[in-house]
Amino acid sequence: MKSIRIIIGILLLGVAMSMSAAKKFTLVIDAGHGGSDAGAIGNAKVKEKNLTLKFALAFGRLVENNCPDVKVVYTRKTDKFVELYKRADIANNNKADLFISVHINAVPKRHIVRGFQTYTLGKSRRTGKNTGIQENLEVAKRENAVIFQEKNYKETYQGFDPNSPESMIMFEFVQDKNMDRSIELAKYMQRYVCQATGRKDMGAHQDNLAVLRLTSMPGCLIELGFISTPDEEQYMNSSIATEQYARGIYNAFIAYKKRYNGGSNTPIMAEPEKKEEKVNIPQVVPQKPKAEEKQQPVEEPKPALVEEPKPAPVEEPMPEKADSAEVAPQVTPVAQENPEEPEVPVFKVQFLVSSKKISTSDARMKGLKDVDSYQENGLYKYTVGSSADYNEIYRLRKEILDKFPEAFIIAFKRGTRMNVQEAIREFKNNKNKK
Repeated sequence: MKSIRIIIGILLLGVAMSMSAAKKFTLVIDAGHGGSDAGAIGNAKVKEKNLTLKFALAFGRLVENNCPDVKVVYTRKTDKFVELYKRADIANNNKADLFISVHINAVPKRHIVRGFQTYTLGKSRRTGKNTGIQENLEVAKRENAVIFQEKNYKETYQGFDPNSPESMIMFEFVQDKNMDRSIELAKYMQRYVCQATGRKDMGAHQDNLAVLRLTSMPGCLIELGFISTPDEEQYMNSSIATEQYARGIYNAFIAYKKRYNGGSNTPIMAEPEKKEEKVNIPQVVPQKPKAEEKQQPVEEPKPALVEEPKPAPVEEPMPEKADSAEVAPQVTPVAQENPEEPEVPVFKVQFLVSSKKISTSDARMKGLKDVDSYQENGLYKYTVGSSADYNEIYRLRKEILDKFPEAFIIAFKRGTRMNVQEAIREFKNNKNKK
């Protein structure tokens, strides 16, 4: 029991996610296409490969100039062709903490579509299969297995056996954690990029994308706009778009990094005196309403509690805005649901994930009572506690942190998992009405 606890603490907190407390945060920026691969081409013959490189380099410069604690790595900095697997290798070999791939969207001719989208690894839209997720799990196992190449790893990790059931659970936990973080990154991207550019928010999505399934860290692929739509092509080819996209992506990155890795880097605010270039929109294309002007990111509000949860995985409230970018997963409860499910959010503490069902009396539960579980993305997720009082579950989570330092709070409503920030807001509103 003691050795398992040591394994969990060291592997999750010391190796799998950061490798070293002193290590610089490593960001890999991937400019899609390049060289002989032009990508999509617009009506004015603007090439996707040139736009992705322009925006990737502009975003990277903002990080390099404002974040001394971040190491920026580019998959390409010139117009050259880089295979997809090599892009993933660059991220894996650099032990990246985050991977962002920049792309431009397109649809067939005579179709007019506008907007910004983000993709994270998930079930394929075309096949409906989770093959990409399983392949990514194998990559995570292989890449995180670098621990076994360290000198004296047997002494350092208390004789950790890479083939033991405990190690497989830990790798699955890391995989699940990466996916959760990727989805949070996607939400930040949708919010801040649309805010900076005025682009239509077309939401975050999941798919079995090669460049994502071959990497072993959180990440996303962003589709900046539709090069096949004349006014979006013209906008993305303008100089003002370079500044706006770079600022939006940068602010999303800072919000993500602040939540999961800390730091004092500040967002880049819009320059109010800088005039936007006029973009002539063809008469046959309806003009998009001007986006609501709003100041750039401010400090994220926190729930009215005694103190803020410290471990990174805790789902803290985001700034006020509808979660239009959230990817709503299909959740299948394992336990029998109460037919009289309450109409208010019910909070629980999630503490363990496994690809196989585990008995609630198993030693890995560490003596926790009233353990429940549900299925999501083909994984069994185990929870403890169940209450409509957020503060009660908040206190419960603190009580089990010594056993499960990665435990975090989730929320359900009528048997379906919901966004925990919305649940907290509903809890506070209901409390104020009493």
